[in-house]
Amino acid sequence: MAKVEIYSASVCPYAHRTRLALLEKGVEFKLTEIDLQNKPEWFADISPYGKVPVIKYGSDRVWESTIINEYLDEVFPEPPLMPSEPGQRAIARIWIDFANVKFVPTFYKLLLNQEPEKQQESAEMLRNHLLFMENEGIGKISSGSYWLGESLTLVDIAFYPWFERWSVLEHYRGFVFPAECVRLQKWWDVMSDRDLVQSIKHTADFYIEQYIQYANNTASGITAQEMRQN
Repeated sequence: MAKVEIYSASVCPYAHRTRLALLEKGVEFKLTEIDLQNKPEWFADISPYGKVPVIKYGSDRVWESTIINEYLDEVFPEPPLMPSEPGQRAIARIWIDFANVKFVPTFYKLLLNQEPEKQQESAEMLRNHLLFMENEGIGKISSGSYWLGESLTLVDIAFYPWFERWSVLEHYRGFVFPAECVRLQKWWDVMSDRDLVQSIKHTADFYIEQYIQYANNTASGITAQEMRQN
């Protein structure tokens, strides 16, 4: 069967999720980089939402990063990236949903907001999310190195790309990672040190340069538009 094809953009944290899942699965794939500022006309036929990532595998075409990653976990079952027990799978999905609905939008709001008062509100909200992740998430449900224990799962992959981009918040908004989030910091360090994570990792300077339009609220991409409406 043909190898997986992924349509990606190196700057995109959502595509980052799926590239990590493919690497962790050891799946051979063909990578097509999309310039999100100058998308080719043919991309509209590939991506109904006009976003990355999208994957093609045989007759299947799947979009939206967390849906893609669960698809990959089902099609390529080894190594498993979701728990086998239904209750644990539910917990995994709860935290993936938290990443999508709470954590990620607040990350973007802090960047996009230009008014100091709004920035302060977003910073406080993000801090509260991090403390919730520390106290009710990884710090409570895991005694291992990763979110759900000793093995990496799709929960870890759902959160990590925004932690790799944390320099953006520090540089543009002076946001300091809470010292109370000791367990979360250890997880971040473990994730950052994984060989496969390192293999596609970008520098802090790369992200600072790439995210300047978010910081001055001139970003025109689909994600920026969606986050302004959130």
